[in-house]
Amino acid sequence: METPAYGQGPGKKGKHGNIPHLHDCKQREDGEKRESGKEPAQDEDREQIELEIFSRLKLSRENTNKLSIDFLQVTPPLQRHEPCKEKNLVLTYIQGLLMADYTARYIPMEEEKSEALNTKGAMVSDVQEGNAFENIFKRSVHLDTGKRQPIHPMDIQMAVFLCADNFLRQLMVTKLSQCQFALPLLVPNIFTKEIEFPLWAFRQFKKSWKSHNENTSKSQTIYKAETPMIAFFRFSAVSSSKSELMNNLINERHDTFFHRHCRGSSKSRLLMDGVVEIAWYCPSGEKTDKFTDCVAFCNLHGEAQANETQLQILTDKSSVNVVLLPNLDRSDKSMEKVEEFYNSAKPLICLLTEDDSDVSKIKEGKYTIGLKERNRSDISEELRRTINECLSKSLPVFKLEKMGEHSGIKVDENNDNCSRGKEAAETMMKLLKTKEMSEIKETFLPCQGKLWHDWCLKNKELHRPQGNNIEMHNSKKQTEMHKIREQQKKIGLSEFLKLFIEKLNFTDATEKMYSLKWLGILLDEYTSKDLCKLHHEYYETWSKVLDLKKEHDKSEQLTAEQSQLENLSEKLNVASFGLEHILREIGQIYESHISVRKNKISGCELDVRCLPRFAAELMISGYPIELMDGDAAHVPLIWVQAVLDELIKMLGDQKVFVLSVLGIQSTGKSTMLNAMFGLQFAVSAGRCTRGAFMQLIKVSEELKTHLNFDYIIVVDTEGLHALELAGRSTRHHDNEMATFVVGLGNMTLINIFGENPAEMQDILQIVVQAFLRMKKVRLNPSCMFVHQNVGDITAGEKNMVGKRCLQEKLDEMTQLAAKEEVCGAECFSDVIGFDIKTDVRYFAQLWEGSPPMAPPNPGYSENVQELKNTILSRASQYNGVTLAQFKDRIGDLWKALLNENFVFSFRNTLEIAMYRKLEEEYAKWTWSLRSAMLEIEDKLHNRINNRQLHKVESRDLEEEMAKTNEEVKKSMKLYFEEHKEKEMLIQWRSKFQEKIKHLHWELVRDAKRKLENIINQREALTKLDGEKTLHERKLLEKSKELAFKLKQKGLDENELKAQFDQVWGMWVSQLAGVVQPFEELNILRDIITIISEIHEEALVRDRLDKYGHIHQITDFTTYVNVIGKYWKSKLFGLPPEEQESIKQLVCSIYRETMNLVKSKSVTNTGYNTSYIQEIAQLVKINVGNHKCKKAQYEFKKEFTVDLTISACRWAGEKFADLHQEFRKSNDPMVYLEKKKPEYYSVFQGFCKGATSAAVFGALICSELKNPILQSAYNKAANDLAGEMRTNIPAFKGNRSNLEKHILKALAEGEDFQKFIQYIHLPRSHFEDFIKAEVKAYITGENSPALAMINGNIKNKEQCVIKAAEKATTEVLSKSGDANMWLEIFSDCLKDELEYSKEHLTGNCCQDVTDFELLKEVVKKELQPITEESNKYVKPSDIEMKMFRKPPDEILIEHFCQCCWVQCPFCGVVCVNTMEDHPGDHIAPFHRNCGMRGMIYRGTDNLCLEFCTSSVASDSQSFYPKSDSDETVLWKEYRKAGPDFEKWSITPDVSELPYWKWFVYRFQNDLETYYNKTFSGYGTIPNEWKSYTKKQSLESLEKYL
Repeated sequence: METPAYGQGPGKKGKHGNIPHLHDCKQREDGEKRESGKEPAQDEDREQIELEIFSRLKLSRENTNKLSIDFLQVTPPLQRHEPCKEKNLVLTYIQGLLMADYTARYIPMEEEKSEALNTKGAMVSDVQEGNAFENIFKRSVHLDTGKRQPIHPMDIQMAVFLCADNFLRQLMVTKLSQCQFALPLLVPNIFTKEIEFPLWAFRQFKKSWKSHNENTSKSQTIYKAETPMIAFFRFSAVSSSKSELMNNLINERHDTFFHRHCRGSSKSRLLMDGVVEIAWYCPSGEKTDKFTDCVAFCNLHGEAQANETQLQILTDKSSVNVVLLPNLDRSDKSMEKVEEFYNSAKPLICLLTEDDSDVSKIKEGKYTIGLKERNRSDISEELRRTINECLSKSLPVFKLEKMGEHSGIKVDENNDNCSRGKEAAETMMKLLKTKEMSEIKETFLPCQGKLWHDWCLKNKELHRPQGNNIEMHNSKKQTEMHKIREQQKKIGLSEFLKLFIEKLNFTDATEKMYSLKWLGILLDEYTSKDLCKLHHEYYETWSKVLDLKKEHDKSEQLTAEQSQLENLSEKLNVASFGLEHILREIGQIYESHISVRKNKISGCELDVRCLPRFAAELMISGYPIELMDGDAAHVPLIWVQAVLDELIKMLGDQKVFVLSVLGIQSTGKSTMLNAMFGLQFAVSAGRCTRGAFMQLIKVSEELKTHLNFDYIIVVDTEGLHALELAGRSTRHHDNEMATFVVGLGNMTLINIFGENPAEMQDILQIVVQAFLRMKKVRLNPSCMFVHQNVGDITAGEKNMVGKRCLQEKLDEMTQLAAKEEVCGAECFSDVIGFDIKTDVRYFAQLWEGSPPMAPPNPGYSENVQELKNTILSRASQYNGVTLAQFKDRIGDLWKALLNENFVFSFRNTLEIAMYRKLEEEYAKWTWSLRSAMLEIEDKLHNRINNRQLHKVESRDLEEEMAKTNEEVKKSMKLYFEEHKEKEMLIQWRSKFQEKIKHLHWELVRDAKRKLENIINQREALTKLDGEKTLHERKLLEKSKELAFKLKQKGLDENELKAQFDQVWGMWVSQLAGVVQPFEELNILRDIITIISEIHEEALVRDRLDKYGHIHQITDFTTYVNVIGKYWKSKLFGLPPEEQESIKQLVCSIYRETMNLVKSKSVTNTGYNTSYIQEIAQLVKINVGNHKCKKAQYEFKKEFTVDLTISACRWAGEKFADLHQEFRKSNDPMVYLEKKKPEYYSVFQGFCKGATSAAVFGALICSELKNPILQSAYNKAANDLAGEMRTNIPAFKGNRSNLEKHILKALAEGEDFQKFIQYIHLPRSHFEDFIKAEVKAYITGENSPALAMINGNIKNKEQCVIKAAEKATTEVLSKSGDANMWLEIFSDCLKDELEYSKEHLTGNCCQDVTDFELLKEVVKKELQPITEESNKYVKPSDIEMKMFRKPPDEILIEHFCQCCWVQCPFCGVVCVNTMEDHPGDHIAPFHRNCGMRGMIYRGTDNLCLEFCTSSVASDSQSFYPKSDSDETVLWKEYRKAGPDFEKWSITPDVSELPYWKWFVYRFQNDLETYYNKTFSGYGTIPNEWKSYTKKQSLESLEKYL
């Protein structure tokens, strides 16, 4: 089906074709009447048809004044050249209009499909042959097919205008004006029947022109402009188009007024009758101007006689009246009006449609011009000359603002909200006008002036410290900054701000918007005159400076002109006063109050916490919010982040796509953004954007389905190389700005005006350097280049040449920037993913002709649309960032920029947070694996001791772990692939997967080793176990024999006991006589013997009484011989870093000794002298491998001997205790004595006549008591560790979280010795802390441990009962014996308990035949035994030694398998969860270097510096080696050697109250401990004394 362009057609009538169209000629109208035989439609029919238009456009009466700017969202790109459905016409029109595309009103419309027809009309004619005349000229009967006429373009515009609220109307009028279209001045409202004057809509825009008379340029808000006004109207129907005539008069190349011959016009126009449109002609000052001054032209659409009110207003306000007239009869009603105008004093020009005469002057001020069959150019020229002749006389001028004085119309500004908004704004302006322009800012916005600029300067000085004493410098700066904040707070709210907040904080949203708009309008009106004058002076002076520089003139004149330029720049700054300055002041009020920790404004009831919400509301409503203060070149970070926090509260933490724009000043960045998104960034040269602003744009629900975010944040910037910044450090400022916005943006548009290589080079070097910095800190934004104002953008070859030049220039700039940033990039594609073919766009010139009368170039709008589509297409590939992440990114970038070395200083908060979250997940995964392996070990341990397992294979353990391992793998896969930040996580995926794989392998390997050791121990004890089993069998038999022997004698209980005791001793003596007794240990002799084999025996014996407690020594100077000379000559002893290194060596040896003792199963196998030998070798190897940190020294022999004796004696004591346990279990005398109560029970049972089954069952239950208890403890250990990971705050998260709780505990306890342990022996302190937390949890009042152990005992009891039931059932079904029963019983318990049946098998149980009785006895006898085991009534009853592997050991193993590398400066420990983690060592915050004993070279003064402060310095150095004079700059610390190069220490000059409180609180203790002082350079600043313990604890929440 053929689809006609919208509004075009053969002009055939639809079903409403009988309606007269007043803009058509009378002859056509009469002809149509005759053809149709119908009369014109009645008024009510016309109204119905008009309403139908709204329905077709999906608008209605209910929409009146309801369409708002809110509905302007980022929507899916519409194909503007494709046919459009009626339901999309409104959105398509507005989108085009927002882009300032004048073709927006020519929309091709999709034709409705017809089932019967697929032609434009249906003709019925005789189907017969005939001649040409008959077939060509024979009339056909036109059928009414029911097809509707296309909607007239102007009907779409007026329908939207009638339904729009005042703010959208204002935006529409502004955009129509940009398109050089006529604007609706008087609008009949078909719903209310009132004539509306949309004065509010005209408040926004200005017109610029250059008057020939005054030879001056003017830029004036149009509602204030006083100009002549030419009114055009017609009486009756005329054959000529009035609108077309006016276009030829104003701009023959552009259809300012829509007319009947415009594309898309049709006879169906309905909503324009009675509308008065206005347009202005603005001269450019050239000879080609058609008028010498600005002139307004008004056009009354429709028949003037039918619109009397509009005609009356128009002719009252006009300077000249122009009327189109057909041939009128004298009796015609219209002649009365013509007569009236003819007799008035105002000039009248009559355009006669039926006359062909030239211009004729009837009398003074009265003219006629014939139009019939005349050349249009001639007519236009005559009319122009005539109008100019009229204007040469003194005539009344037209002022738009005064139109509202007429009583017959409704002015849109008269609604309540607008009136109240205006009243509020005028009240504020009245206050402002009490001061001179130059005093307004200083008086009413004092906080953003000198105080704020001084604060910014000091903040930069704080982040770029100079001098020798960094901490004193920083404390001084922080104090000065705090005083400034106090001054700002003391100033508080000015009268103006109080009024501003009062007026806006308590009004509804609409009234607030009116107030803000009015305030902006009135401020602009008030300041524009001064600004215009200053800008003129500024550019004049700037031109002089450029001329003088070209002449290489270095005279005093150049200096004077440059000084004048600076003065003018300051005056411009003072004279600029807008909403952004008011919000800036509010931001400073907020920051000052937050900084001095006060919430209420003195003398005012306002809570400052509501201020960010106010700004967030403005941001949601579409106002740009300042990100970077362009005057101070500073980001008000507290304020900006508070506003974003409020935004998150109001909208939720929505995902956003950040689009940044960079470009040289006045290259059309803001214009492009305004066209692309309908934004409101300032675009006039009179007030260029200062700083960086962000604006929020909502993404439509429809588009959200294709994108991964909810909003777009556009960041527009002050133009690079801004003239206002001339004379300042523009290069540094530009670099900061570029780095900041490039870092913020997911995509950056780089805007270049034309193809001037010099301008390109300036911006490209800045941009490339910014992208290079992003790459080095692992940020990956994308970019596109936009070349604006390119002449022939269709020339493909030219474009390719241009792109090749750009590529070369980019590569050249990359090499330059790489040198500056010390990076090896050779070409731009090394820095960022960039395709020269697709990432460079060429834009047509903005204007189609010469301003001020030129309309925007449609090609420009099309280029903008294409760019927008590309951006959205690219954006769909991004996940975006959340508002919270955007907020953090602002902080990260700005903090890094404050330090001059951006890459060195950048700290990616989002990346750090993601890594910390990943560590938490890693802890869960590792815990799952460890916990599963502990359960497997426990189960297999039982099997081995039950002699049910004799060999352990790795594959068996892997099979046992398979399920858990797969679950962990699945969880990892899901986390890395489904997480919203998966693109960021990908960099760590392989490393963490490898670590989990390695951990799994380690767990299997270690479990196999441990279980094999147990198997070997069991086998080593086979002979001993066999003997024990044999003894037990004999004792059982003897007990049974004795019982049967004494049973008949009727002895009482005491006599039986005496008889049993008598024979027991004899039995044990007989049995023990064949076993070799245990030797007594002499471990000290072993220690002396073994150490003497390694060292001289005399030295060993000499040191036995002198070695002392070497692990408690703090000064090891006496234990070393000096090789280097530097530190010895200073008589200050061994340097503190070496003292700490030796202390750590000692601690490490003790830890390894402890682990070695734990690894030896002395309780199972007994003590062996080889164990002492291993410890002695361990000490020797560790001491031999120790490396000096800085000073050169070697250990004396005494050190190694003392350390070996100390470690061996400590281990010896442990071995002695453990060997005693072994002896109790395996020494026959001891073991058999322990078994006496069990056999007395057997003896007693038989004596009382119990059956063998009863006695046998009771014996089994008696022997199960200890295994059940032990198993309950073993199970509880793992379960408790898991519970504690969930319930103890310190164990819930990652390593950083654990450290935070350790630091809290230290501060709350204020125990200096514990602090020292934490500083010097962090791992030991961590382990002690975990042990203390575990003990407190287990033995605490509400501990779940008690219930857990008791529950496990009950569970094991049930396991035993089920085993007895199963054994009984199977034995009875298979007719088995007692040995079979025992076999099945013990097999059921092999994984649950350690239980040996060997001594009960064989002949011992042959007489047991009643298995049902045996089962019942087991059930009965087990209950009292488990109840006795369940004796724990309070947590303190729990015996920690009962755990095979205590919970604290499990948790220590879990938490302490991490990185323990310490900062080479301050000793803080790396917080990475993995030992061999990827990347550098890091810590959330470092500490004072003097805490670990560091001193200033050549003094005994403890060091005051924090390493994070010192690395910010450009000048300060340190000595990497104590015995060398070689120094390294702090900021280049990585060059100092291996210990330094792997640490990432980012500059941080924040307050760090925790360690400052510690140093001041424990100053005396530290000085005593190190025998040094905090004096000289190390004098503690007074500011440190003000920190409290509460502040120190609060700071931990911020940093950890």
